[in-house]
Amino acid sequence: MLNRRQILEAGAGLALLSQMPGARAQAPDLIIRGGRVIDPSVGLDAVRDIAISAGRIAEIAPRISGGAAETLDASGQIVAPGLIDIHTHAGRDAEGPALALQDGVTGLVDAGSAGADRIDDVVDILRAAPQTSVALVNLARVGITGDGELNNLEHANVALAQEAIARNRGIVVGVKLRISATVVGRNDLEVLRRAQEVVAPFGLPIMVHVGQNYSPMRAILPLLKRGDIVTHVYAPAPNSILDDDGVLLPEVTAARRRGVIFDFGHGRNNHFDWAMVEQAMGQGFWPDTISTDCGTSHRARRPCATSRTSCRSS
Repeated sequence: MLNRRQILEAGAGLALLSQMPGARAQAPDLIIRGGRVIDPSVGLDAVRDIAISAGRIAEIAPRISGGAAETLDASGQIVAPGLIDIHTHAGRDAEGPALALQDGVTGLVDAGSAGADRIDDVVDILRAAPQTSVALVNLARVGITGDGELNNLEHANVALAQEAIARNRGIVVGVKLRISATVVGRNDLEVLRRAQEVVAPFGLPIMVHVGQNYSPMRAILPLLKRGDIVTHVYAPAPNSILDDDGVLLPEVTAARRRGVIFDFGHGRNNHFDWAMVEQAMGQGFWPDTISTDCGTSHRARRPCATSRTSCRSS
């Protein structure tokens, strides 16, 4: 789905080893020198030089001789394929996707920034984005609000959400809902039912923001199907993925076997607890994906990632 050669993180998106060393016939446009090149798809993690010609990788080698029109010193930095962030709020304002690109994100999902009332504005922003960008429509027609968008169940309008998907197919690829008690009170299971009703005709997934929910995870997880996403999976108690003794719930294991996706969802508001992360990982439960939950308001002139990145268009 994502064309890694469109936007190149740290100077080059990597279809690594698809080009053999020595394949270039003339001086490349760019040589990235001395970076730690990581490409899990081919098991590569080593210091390498990379030559780029006409937006394509021409050579990968421990040391590339000769010059280039431009040289980028990547010593001490990681050179990797473009990142895919499945939980962002980049569609809230026009500069969001470009800021995400500065973080090395070449594919993103805006996860429920807008509901049916404003989803078309988000879609317009994502259509103009410099990277592959899609959205999840918020089940709440009003989108995310500070006072809990689903405390009023009238906001969970199935018909309006379905219309929002139908008129934006290809950009809107599912539904997002937050089910923390502060957002939905005791109605978490009902809004989950409505979210599944919304996506059923389209065969699309839902993403569920968990953390301090009223209902226990034992009751929530059986309502999720293959391809659905649980974000903020390491959110602390009450009603987390661990029982009172710190043991991973069997329903979590069953959901993973069923094809439910568990996303880290870093965020900034009590969305994960390191003690819980260590307990869960100690029992072999690692996240399927690591996302940022990042939007423009989360930045203070620095990227959401832990280190600054350099990105270029091919």
